[in-house]
Amino acid sequence: MRGPNGEELPQSVLFACTQNAVRSAMAEHIMRHLFGKVVYVDSAGARKGERDDFVTEVMDEIGLSLGKHRPKSFDDMEENSFDLVITLSPEAHHRAMELTRTSAAIVEYWPTHDPSAMEGSREQRLDAYRECRDLLMRRIRARFAVNRASDA
Repeated sequence: MRGPNGEELPQSVLFACTQNAVRSAMAEHIMRHLFGKVVYVDSAGARKGERDDFVTEVMDEIGLSLGKHRPKSFDDMEENSFDLVITLSPEAHHRAMELTRTSAAIVEYWPTHDPSAMEGSREQRLDAYRECRDLLMRRIRARFAVNRASDA
């Protein structure tokens, strides 16, 4: 499958982290913004967490809404067949490897720190979330060869 700039894309991508509240939720919405018209995108956690208001705030800063996103676990998913699973935490990676053992899915591990573990002032914590968001944006753009000036 080809993207808007001729890049090779999988038909479906799952992002996974520990609780599907921060990292995988951000990655899902970034990927959906960039490729949602041509790639099915979802996210899940090794276990289900609670929605994080800092994620909503830092995503709103770049014009991306989480909409009605509610954290879910692998067990809560209706669709479980993906071309590519990108895991962002060790726990999610282990779980994804178990679940894809008998499928043709490719699993990639992108170690990504959890900004919710950051302590400090509100602004310091928001900065940690922004750093995570921006890292995920760069990784997604690099992995899927996004070079559109309009998205810079």
